[in-house]
Amino acid sequence: MFVAPMLLETTQSAFNSPDHIFEPKIDGHRLILSRLDGGPTRLYTRHNNECTRQYPELYDIAQEDIVLDGEVACVDRDTGLIDFETVMERFVARKADKVLRLSAVQPANYMVFDILQYKGEDLRGWPLMRRKELLAGLDFGNPRISIVPYIEREGERLFQEIVSRQMEGVVAKRKESVYATGQRSASWQKIINWTYVDVVLTGWRKDEFGWIVGIQEGEGIRPVGVIELGVTGQQRKAFYGAIRPYVIGEDRHNVYVQPLIRAKVKIRNWTKKGLLRSPVFVEFIL
Repeated sequence: MFVAPMLLETTQSAFNSPDHIFEPKIDGHRLILSRLDGGPTRLYTRHNNECTRQYPELYDIAQEDIVLDGEVACVDRDTGLIDFETVMERFVARKADKVLRLSAVQPANYMVFDILQYKGEDLRGWPLMRRKELLAGLDFGNPRISIVPYIEREGERLFQEIVSRQMEGVVAKRKESVYATGQRSASWQKIINWTYVDVVLTGWRKDEFGWIVGIQEGEGIRPVGVIELGVTGQQRKAFYGAIRPYVIGEDRHNVYVQPLIRAKVKIRNWTKKGLLRSPVFVEFIL
């Protein structure tokens, strides 16, 4: 059974609060696990795409009639850090032989932070801490399924620890919050550990909005991605008005310009190929 997950709002800075708990934000993808009426385990993304066959190591769970909410993630064996690119490789794998091979060499972990149904009872109307108490008492019987830890009150301290460990961020949740299915709620907030990067704008896409960017390396500029997010209409107008006289070429998909305009972007992190992950425009650098 799929349940549309409760979604998070974004807040800009960490905070302390006696009314909240604070969890590390897991850098994977949202996963609803459902096992009902003695049937098999079913796995769903937040958009109701079934991904059961991609994660066979999560099938075995020592509980029946249960619906869980959490994140599926993989850990880089060299760094010990959660690796978003690896879990994406797991997610897109479809052929049975590849799935089994990847499950052996790049095993997924399901990190649970909420329980939505148990033993025939819908728990979404329970306050969060009551759901957490029930969840803490369950044995999943699977070393690949664990519970996300949390602390009370001290969100700023946890965020500092997250930054020092180069993790994604923190989630703040009101202790009395009910589970708002399929809704974005201020009762759950995320604070992202952004990395800020200075880039050079080198062109734009023709078919859909996107500014092509690079970074200065020695005497040259290395392409690092495309900015799609965070740009206002006024900022678009200012960029195109200033840069059009400096167009140096184009192809079927892109227009290229002299690297005269710089900008600051914020990113989740760098990809293994040296590209910006999810860049968001912050401001022009003048």
